[in-house]
Amino acid sequence: MVQPRESAQAATPVERSVPRADAAAGLRIRRAIVDRAMQGVLALAAASSIAVTLGIVYILISESVPFFRAVGLKDFLTDTMWTPQFAVPRYGIVPLLMGTLVTTMVALAVALPVGTIIAIWLSEFAPARLRETVKPVLELLAAVPTVVYGYFALLFVTPLFQRLWPDLPTFNMLGAGLVMGIMIIPYVSSLSEDAMRAVPMLLREGSFAVGGNKIVTATRVVFPAALSGIAAAYVLGISRAVGETMIVAVAAGQQPISIDPSRPLDAMNPGQPGATITAFIVSVSLGDVQHGEIGYQAIFAAGLTLFVATLGFNVAGYVLRKRFRQAY
Repeated sequence: MVQPRESAQAATPVERSVPRADAAAGLRIRRAIVDRAMQGVLALAAASSIAVTLGIVYILISESVPFFRAVGLKDFLTDTMWTPQFAVPRYGIVPLLMGTLVTTMVALAVALPVGTIIAIWLSEFAPARLRETVKPVLELLAAVPTVVYGYFALLFVTPLFQRLWPDLPTFNMLGAGLVMGIMIIPYVSSLSEDAMRAVPMLLREGSFAVGGNKIVTATRVVFPAALSGIAAAYVLGISRAVGETMIVAVAAGQQPISIDPSRPLDAMNPGQPGATITAFIVSVSLGDVQHGEIGYQAIFAAGLTLFVATLGFNVAGYVLRKRFRQAY
């Protein structure tokens, strides 16, 4: 019996490849659209951060210009009295700068060595399982609200110091700076440990090959090799200390340091009350000064000073990273 002839012939290889080519082309188009969209989102995010920074700079400068017209930049930078609420107000930023400097130095005296030692231990000596447990717990210190740190300094650290130093006032820069250093330790230790862990193992093995032990390898090989990343951690810690608000506002007092021109070193005593730039901004921002008055405009001048100081620290950190950076 004769079989009926098939009405449709089998597809040739060329015909089968056409749908596959169309699918591949469609996939490439969809990927290109997604890539373009993601590039646009990333560009928008980068542009928004730049726009926010420029907006902050504009507000600080535009609000500071009327203040400097009334006070004068020279008096602002050289006068040793900050008395905006007096009948004859004086707006010398030096006492606030000294308070910021003293509390920052106390904080860094705690955070930098302790954070560096912890980073070396985590990177070079701690077992892997213990490191994965200790590091997240240590980083939880950065999540504690700063107002809690402030009351911890006021109600625990300062009374503890007063047992050893009975004349220590209740509000002082020593306790505030010490607790601020404890708060900064996770920033320094975590970033420094990441930088040390990024150092190639070949450098460690080379040190061991020439007879170096773990201490020598960690301090003379790994630490110098990771110096650019460690410097970035230090700069972050300094910027964090300079910009801290609630700890110094609660525990250090809000009384500007009295500077005696004949004894300028007395202003560096951390055992006295002191006001920082951020603490002054907080006190004025409570609403006691009307908008548009020179006392209100003073907070923008102080904020501009703080912005310039922080920018200087970040530029210095960038220069250090470029100077000591090593590529492996």
